[in-house]
Amino acid sequence: MAGADGIRCMLMRGGTSKGAYFVADDVPRDPAERDDLMLRIMGSPDPAQIDGLGGAHPLTSKVAIVSRSDEPDIDVDYLFLQVVVDEPVVSDAQTCGNLLAGVGPFAIERGLVEARDGETPVRIRMLNTGDVASTRIRTPGGVVEYDGDFSIDGVPGISCAIELRIGGDSPLLPTGRVVDEIAGHNVTLIDNGMPVVLLRAEEFAVAGDEAPHELEARPELARAIEEIRLQAGPLMGLGDVAAQTVPKMFLLSPPRAGGAISTRAFIPSRVHTSIGVLMAASVAAGIRIPGAVGSDLAVRADADPTLIEHPTGSFPARVAVEQRADGRWYGTSVSERTARKIFDGTVFPRPRL
Repeated sequence: MAGADGIRCMLMRGGTSKGAYFVADDVPRDPAERDDLMLRIMGSPDPAQIDGLGGAHPLTSKVAIVSRSDEPDIDVDYLFLQVVVDEPVVSDAQTCGNLLAGVGPFAIERGLVEARDGETPVRIRMLNTGDVASTRIRTPGGVVEYDGDFSIDGVPGISCAIELRIGGDSPLLPTGRVVDEIAGHNVTLIDNGMPVVLLRAEEFAVAGDEAPHELEARPELARAIEEIRLQAGPLMGLGDVAAQTVPKMFLLSPPRAGGAISTRAFIPSRVHTSIGVLMAASVAAGIRIPGAVGSDLAVRADADPTLIEHPTGSFPARVAVEQRADGRWYGTSVSERTARKIFDGTVFPRPRL
């Protein structure tokens, strides 16, 4: 627990994000106490997060809390927390497929899962959504292997590949409709592991090849996107999302680099420099549904993998969608990510304000 001696913490890169990983027993159980602690550890609220671990960006202001699971056939439970950079807000309304890549290695490093010689299977329940992920971590000699020859766009260098398989029994379309109308725009509301809203970029005078900072410099664009997000939240069963970071908002345009679709994602106020694992899974599933927003812009949407273009490259999303006898659409996803342990030690939260 928190105290003068600090708290056990491992800083890890998971996919294209970076976050602080904790064993659940090392942090308070009370959500209010836990969130207060995470704000002080990450250095929020402060645009620079100068007094904490956070990196002054939503992609580097994340927390994973991991524990042994009491659920049959599940090894560990994973709770994701998004610590807002410049506001005193900690959200558990979503999960994070990027930090998910580090959960298996972290669980083995902390002894929550017993390592095998060669590969160690890990089954992970994502507490934020109830979905289950399966992965296998390379553990030669019972030690997690981070080095490898696999690369992902948005991360320099190469690392060991980590495959994540996620399948859910929840319908992809929360409203049951392929297209809804919000604030005069046709939208597709979809959740294949991450709730997202699909929009046509051209309706917002966005070409789709802009750099994130160019879009962030357009306050009228941010206001228009936020108006839609606030109305989409209740329709997706998320309630009032004014203080949440979901749903994620995607502007879609025709592909430019040989992929299936080009994306620019508001998450929700900053523009993602790449794309999250589960965001990509939701976009890839959406453009495979006939009549969904963006499906007519997509090229080879049914390819395996489906290449989702983003500002720093493309993400190979492997998804499957089907319309079942009940008329609803369902989906699963498989992705390959990498992760790396950056430091393991003790973190000292700033004193209470």
